[in-house]
Amino acid sequence: MNICVIDGQGGGIGAAIIKKLKETLEESAVILALGTNAIATAQMLKAKANRGASGENAIVRTTAKADLIIGPISIVLAHSMMGEVTPKMAEAVAASPAKKLLLPLSQENVEVVGVQKLPLPRLVDAMIDEYLKIEDASAQEDA
Repeated sequence: MNICVIDGQGGGIGAAIIKKLKETLEESAVILALGTNAIATAQMLKAKANRGASGENAIVRTTAKADLIIGPISIVLAHSMMGEVTPKMAEAVAASPAKKLLLPLSQENVEVVGVQKLPLPRLVDAMIDEYLKIEDASAQEDA
């Protein structure tokens, strides 16, 4: 399974996601760090992503082949992250056939109604417990 973790600015959200993914999935998945900038990618690589790339073209090309995309909700909002997410990036993520797990974290003028405001570590734990363990169990049943 190819999992793309996308983040921008300082890469802290993506790094936290990757650390938890590595603890949970160990080496059963390839984790690709996709940063909107080189600093974000470097932080995610420090968190032990298998590979990483930065920028619009890397995100557009890689998300088309992903099995799962994880990141903050702003990765589908053009011009978010202080303009780091280009319209092409947002469109590529949204149009990808991959399943998307989007954390309701945004510095934009966007509120997701009906969602609890939880700190990042609790959101990542909930994502892994509720979504990835279910995916992992169904993948093992198919094998």
